[in-house]
Amino acid sequence: MKKVLFLLAVLILFSCKQEKKEKLSPPVSNESIKIKYAKGFSIEKSSSGLTLIKLTSPWPNAETTFTYALVPKEIAPFTTLNKEAYDAIITVPVERVIVTSTTHIPALEALGALDKLVGFPNTSFISSKKARRLIDVGRIKELGNNEALNTEMIITLNPDVIVGFGIDNQNKTYKTLQKSNISVVYNGEWVEETPLGKAEWIKFFAPFFDAEIKADSIFNSIEKAYDEAKTLAQKATKRPTVLSGGLYKDVWYAAGGKSWVAQFLQDAHCDYIYKDAAAHGSLSLSLESVLDKAHKADFWLNPSLHVSYKELINANEHYKQFDAFKNKKVYTNVSVKGETGGLLFYELAPQRPDLVLKDLIHIFHPELLPEYQNVFFKPLE
Repeated sequence: MKKVLFLLAVLILFSCKQEKKEKLSPPVSNESIKIKYAKGFSIEKSSSGLTLIKLTSPWPNAETTFTYALVPKEIAPFTTLNKEAYDAIITVPVERVIVTSTTHIPALEALGALDKLVGFPNTSFISSKKARRLIDVGRIKELGNNEALNTEMIITLNPDVIVGFGIDNQNKTYKTLQKSNISVVYNGEWVEETPLGKAEWIKFFAPFFDAEIKADSIFNSIEKAYDEAKTLAQKATKRPTVLSGGLYKDVWYAAGGKSWVAQFLQDAHCDYIYKDAAAHGSLSLSLESVLDKAHKADFWLNPSLHVSYKELINANEHYKQFDAFKNKKVYTNVSVKGETGGLLFYELAPQRPDLVLKDLIHIFHPELLPEYQNVFFKPLE
């Protein structure tokens, strides 16, 4: 009997050791997922199924990079990773997610993962009708402000991952949540400088929901529609001049010549007044300099947050000196709002640049898209 017990003990010990030996780190990634336009992230797959997402541009001029390891549930029990080597390790597909920017909402909705969203800061900013229904029935909880998230609520919600964004790495709330063993990953879509570069970030979300094939299909359709619209715009016989922006506290903010707005205008076959300005962000100009350079511009886009000609005059009488004002050729993207006041453009446009481009073509070259109904840009009242 003692021999039998001894043999059983040896077998049990051997079995335990064998199980531990099976829990090995997956091999080095060997397949890169094609990212055609986006510059801020890369994705690699290992033969074991592990997905590595490397984020190189979480915010402008970032010197910090992040690496996230996504482990499929079926191999998670047999996989060990060096936690020091990754900024987050997430088991996928995730069932409970928190996102922090309205630009994240369209990607979740397109991927069929909106029902996984359990919390959001400032839910009143969300325009998506499907998301609003989930908010109304309590499926998506209000989490306060992005820089001061309700940590108690988040811990109660117990998300698998929080998709955050920031202008630096100093968000104390994120650090607090990470100390509570809640995974935080950054999304740098807003840093991208091209329309299709922003849209391609749907591929960033896809691995979290095991939806890579769907994301590729969605993006390919958007890319095709954008390229077709761009080709159509080249058929226009005229190239109108365009001004952008408006005054805020005596400073005129206009899109830089290397910005995604300038790219849209170029692809819409327009002559943007500040196309030669090298800035990737916004320009800070004086009213006098803008009047001197752009008072004869054919069109004017986004005069600050104003939605009517009356508002423009009340804000500054000098606006009347622009030809676009005189000829009622001023358009804005802030008049289309969701049920609670969220601006649709800032939510959906990064995901659907093809619709933005078609809007602009319809404004500048209406003969090319005579039956088209604008989604974002509307004439001032």
